[in-house]
Amino acid sequence: MVKYVVKRDGRLVDFNNQKIVAAILKAMNVTEGGEDIVLAAQIADVISRRDAEKMSVEEIQDCVENELMNSTRKEVAKKYIAYRNQRNIARRAKTNEIFEEIIDAQANDITRENANMNADTPAGMMMKFASEATKTYVDECLLSEEARSAVYNGYIHIHDKDYYPTKSFTCIQHPLDQILSHGLQAGHGESRPAKRIETASVLACISMETVQNEMHGGQAIPAFDFYLAPFVRASYKEEVEKLALYTGQNLDHLKDAQIDDYIKRDLVGIQGDERLKQHAINMTVSRVHQAMEAFVHNMNTIHSRGGNQVVFSSINYGTDTSAEGRCIIREILNTTYEGVGNGSTAIFPIQIWKKKRGVSYLPEDRNYDLYRFACKVSARRFFPNFVNLDATYNYSPEWKADDPRRYVHEVATMGCRTRVFENRFGPKTSIGRGNLSFTTVNIVRIAIECMGESDQDKRIDKFFEKLGEILDIAARQLNDRFEFQKTALAKQFPLLMSGLWQGSENLKPEDTVESVINQGTLGIGFIGLAECLIALVGHHHGEDPEAQKLGLRIVGFMKNKINGYCETYHHNFSVLATPAEGLSGRFTKMDKKKFGVIPGITDKDYYTNSSHVPVYYHCTPQHKAEVEGPYHALEGGGHIFYVEIDGDATHNPEAIMNIVDLMDKYNIGYCSVNHNRNRCMDCGYEDATDGLTECPHCHSHNIDTLQRITGYLVGTTSRWNSGKLAELKDRIVHK
Repeated sequence: MVKYVVKRDGRLVDFNNQKIVAAILKAMNVTEGGEDIVLAAQIADVISRRDAEKMSVEEIQDCVENELMNSTRKEVAKKYIAYRNQRNIARRAKTNEIFEEIIDAQANDITRENANMNADTPAGMMMKFASEATKTYVDECLLSEEARSAVYNGYIHIHDKDYYPTKSFTCIQHPLDQILSHGLQAGHGESRPAKRIETASVLACISMETVQNEMHGGQAIPAFDFYLAPFVRASYKEEVEKLALYTGQNLDHLKDAQIDDYIKRDLVGIQGDERLKQHAINMTVSRVHQAMEAFVHNMNTIHSRGGNQVVFSSINYGTDTSAEGRCIIREILNTTYEGVGNGSTAIFPIQIWKKKRGVSYLPEDRNYDLYRFACKVSARRFFPNFVNLDATYNYSPEWKADDPRRYVHEVATMGCRTRVFENRFGPKTSIGRGNLSFTTVNIVRIAIECMGESDQDKRIDKFFEKLGEILDIAARQLNDRFEFQKTALAKQFPLLMSGLWQGSENLKPEDTVESVINQGTLGIGFIGLAECLIALVGHHHGEDPEAQKLGLRIVGFMKNKINGYCETYHHNFSVLATPAEGLSGRFTKMDKKKFGVIPGITDKDYYTNSSHVPVYYHCTPQHKAEVEGPYHALEGGGHIFYVEIDGDATHNPEAIMNIVDLMDKYNIGYCSVNHNRNRCMDCGYEDATDGLTECPHCHSHNIDTLQRITGYLVGTTSRWNSGKLAELKDRIVHK
């Protein structure tokens, strides 16, 4: 008796003879004899009674062919065989077509799926070949039938599906102090623990670059200032030792001297120990600045993933009030403000200022001066973004102002918006944790399918019923992926599972990662709340209070359902405000093809990201904050609030501060500000001149506009896909 079916990847699933019956009936339907359910059931029964506990998919299909050939319906066997062959040919043809587009370096939505990756280079092409081929394998071998159907019919999108077979995770917040204290092993080399700021800076880069090759998402440092601060004092002590050698004096008493701030000052008029101390401070600041320059330069030039993509990196800072921590903050901001190369804006790392009352936000706060500087830098260079530690959902009762390790209890974010904080299986922290994988639900398609119901209340009820069904499918699919991921061996992630991922320090190379990966999260995202509401009630949430109520009800419903999945599957599930890049256009194309052009819904080339007010809707920053703010408390897996401002923001840091004030007022968790920034692609010159067509420096006409595609910057919009380019064209200023 057959009990199990062996999938192509080796997984065992329960034998289900109804699937055999359904396949035979499909073949019968295209013959003159039509369906014969009795014969189909008999064949399925014969196969189920074979003297084997397990059979492969191919063996079952071969048996079906043989049984049909031995029956009175030989024409059905021919159709069944032909159908199998056609599927194989179709798959190969589709793959060949995609490969040819990659070979020809065609700029389309396949080669521009990720704007941070250059798919035209040999390494980039190789990655796209592997990516597209792997997606087919995942569809056929790793997904359940219901998940595959939901993907095919445009209800869900499985992010990073091409990395599915690798069992890799999305992202992690690096506990950099472990690397700096103990060193690391990467490939055939290893490093000793850091002793000075220059080494610490390099190890921070190597840590993120190495783990990037073990994961499919981004890398972040949750407390950049706290982690690097000790090496400022260590470098200062080295400078004191140099002075001692130069002067022939014993200057040990200066090594632990009190330093309120590391500020460069002219030595004229300063005498004795104070002069020596200030000289050591000046030299230390110069070294810290060079280390920060090297860090930013490396993060924009060191490639990972086969040499075609820089590390998708983020750093969080702003709450270390020590003199050393402030030095790190000041010099990373100085470096960012100055730019890289010829003064170009650095694309990475994404920098995130931690806003905290009593620390880094109010005029009386110790780091308020650095907060003002951060706003000035953001006004010129787009970064830093801002995370609100004062948001009610970002609060931790463990946080104490006098705790030197208080950063452990501070939320840190990553990239576009990934947030990891709550934890059912360990401490509430961001450190050493990340997202495992996530899947997005197309709530627009669900709403469109309900538009035929004329009664609004019944239409909305029908929507919630269908939404619940699709969320259930997404949860089961993510649990299936988790079950697959947990079989990975620790040795497959040599640095990640050597202590960076929380709880992994005790794993042996041959151990599976099952015991530790529940520290991560599984995200269920959504896209197109605005278009969904238009389909249901005729207006989006930015223009109608009743639509806003329904929008909050929808996302609240998702949150409640997902909390239930936490109990059902015993994982950290969360709601994600999906940062759609390629997906924003993909879902729209599918829905437009099936339902046609529907005004306000499918009449553009993109759906609005998650719970955002549409980019084309004219409103003030305050109104946008009022509308979008309440959703952040529901979107525990990540969210972001954008504001577009007009003109040259370089000399207007108050404009940035006003936006951060909106975060504080409306309980917003994470935000960034977009503004105009032109870039000469030939010499790197940048300015904010409206409509610039010729570079005043080299007279080139190769001018591009530096813009965020989701939460990160892209050096050129030529790598954007069609959906995001259409969205960029529609963006308006909020004023």
